[in-house]
Amino acid sequence: MINKEKVAAWAESLGLKVSEKMLNDLDAYAEEVVRTNEMFNLTAIRDPDDMEIKNIMDSMSVIPFIPEGAKVADVGTGAGFPGMVIRIMRPDISLTLIEATDKKLRFVLKTAERMEYTVSGCHLRSEDAARGDMRGSFDVVTARAVAALPSLLEYTLPLLRKGGKLLAMKGPSAQEEIEASVNALKELNGKVEAVHSITLPGGDSRAIIEAVLERDCPSRYPRASKNIRKDPL
Repeated sequence: MINKEKVAAWAESLGLKVSEKMLNDLDAYAEEVVRTNEMFNLTAIRDPDDMEIKNIMDSMSVIPFIPEGAKVADVGTGAGFPGMVIRIMRPDISLTLIEATDKKLRFVLKTAERMEYTVSGCHLRSEDAARGDMRGSFDVVTARAVAALPSLLEYTLPLLRKGGKLLAMKGPSAQEEIEASVNALKELNGKVEAVHSITLPGGDSRAIIEAVLERDCPSRYPRASKNIRKDPL
């Protein structure tokens, strides 16, 4: 399914240690996504080469910025990208997948269990999770292709403990999204600390925005989803 040599070379270019088991499990997971995608829609990426680069390798690019032993939530995990790639590559972290589509979450959790990976799942929208027991409980939140940054900040920062960070996986418009997020960062007590630029094999540009929660989010956030979408901070 995946070209293990290419994936291993990409991992090493990111400074990641990769074992044969990790490569085999990434391959097995990609195959299961492709197989299941024929029965119901998990991901719009269907071509095997695109799966390798745009799902597997792209997901790996966030891993160097996750601290050792971190408690991580992957918001809007979908088919498990980047969540399951992180889980396979980083046995030291704990992982919770937050996903509003039940069939996608069930697929990822059942596949993780079958592959003998411990993963927690939360069938909620992130803003609902952030108004419950998960508020302020994560060291890191990852998010890929979830929402524009002003809205994404409100969806995710309340999930973080003070000093925790959002790793927002973005495309070439990252800087424009940051400029549009000045008010959201101020309201939510967040700060963009770094932007990491990455070029995937094949030439596509990516950026990982690191936004740190400097103080606890005000209790009035996050608002209801319809308000976040209609009137972003």
